[in-house]
Amino acid sequence: MSAFVTVIALPRVRRRTPVAVGVCMLSFAAFWWAQRAAHVSMIDLMVYRAEGETVRAGGDLYALRTTEAHLPTTYPPFAALLFTPLTLLDTTSMRAVATAGNLALLVAFVALSLRLVGHARVEGAWWVAAAAVWCEPVWTTLRYGQINLLLAVLVLWDLSRRPGHRWAGVGIGIAAAIKLTPALFAVFLLVTGVVERSGKGTAGPWLRHARGAAVAFAGATLLAAALLPHDSSRFWTRMVFEAGRVGLVEDTANQSLRGLLARLLRTTEPGALWAVSAALTGVLGLAVAVAAELRGLRAWATVACAVTALLISPVSWSHHWVWCVPMVLLLATKSRTAAVCAALAFCTYSLWWVPHGPGRLELHQNGVELTLSSLYVGAGCAFLTLVGVRLWRTSRTA
Repeated sequence: MSAFVTVIALPRVRRRTPVAVGVCMLSFAAFWWAQRAAHVSMIDLMVYRAEGETVRAGGDLYALRTTEAHLPTTYPPFAALLFTPLTLLDTTSMRAVATAGNLALLVAFVALSLRLVGHARVEGAWWVAAAAVWCEPVWTTLRYGQINLLLAVLVLWDLSRRPGHRWAGVGIGIAAAIKLTPALFAVFLLVTGVVERSGKGTAGPWLRHARGAAVAFAGATLLAAALLPHDSSRFWTRMVFEAGRVGLVEDTANQSLRGLLARLLRTTEPGALWAVSAALTGVLGLAVAVAAELRGLRAWATVACAVTALLISPVSWSHHWVWCVPMVLLLATKSRTAAVCAALAFCTYSLWWVPHGPGRLELHQNGVELTLSSLYVGAGCAFLTLVGVRLWRTSRTA
């Protein structure tokens, strides 16, 4: 009987998938047209290409100032090595390839996110991707030609495979070598292994996973040091500590605790208050992620770790919050109301409704404007609180 039902269901599945793919392609085509109609600059992609050109020319990577905005290099030297192939394309081709690549990465990211939350239907990834491409973090990622989706895919690919896989940790390590923020996932795995060992005398796969991430990170960083010794020395001894190179801390696009405090306190440097807030949030966020992981809630643990990293980073631009995709999908499995609220926060573009731009207007926001310009931070804090409360209630009934 079950075999008969399966045979009957197969044609329906086969019909649904092409429809989902078709709708997704139409959504992507409309998105592509809208981006071109908006004359998006893909300014970060131009910076990446300039970094690749500097590497090929043997120039000083961290003296680079490029584009009309005079943007500097902010990533580790390993990232610049990966950007060198961009110099082989003309600007038009590079932008087209980058856009197509990011759209493909979005589908992969959605598919990995659905697998993470326990929904593996093939057509589901296409339906969700068709909608997710229009949320503000994804729109802005493609608008600037950013690499957020690549980093997120590397991390989720790493965390979605079976425990003890021989390549465990490689995705996280490479992502951290490109941009430091994903390194918190390695810390999360390390702490989980240490806590498990102290409680049961065994660390399971977590310490091996963390070790794999550390080895991959070290290998990529040492490769960059061998090929770019001067740039590597400058980055790891100086540039890594200069958060101000990235941009104005109070910018409405900075959806981190530091950005929130700068706007709230009307200051360009929140100082010790931010340091204490970030440290406390980091400890509590990691505690929530580790507790969820030890209870077998890998999806909640993963998103909690990602949210923690975004909150405590000195600068988390709005496009870094592509992790809203698995967050909303995960919330939808437990509370449609929470999922809808989160989706509205990330899809209404409300952080751009407030005064922003030249003149440091963000330092003069009223209460409503402060709320709108901090929705991502609020959504992240609310998510961590929700997970923490759920874990606490579960422990009481266990």
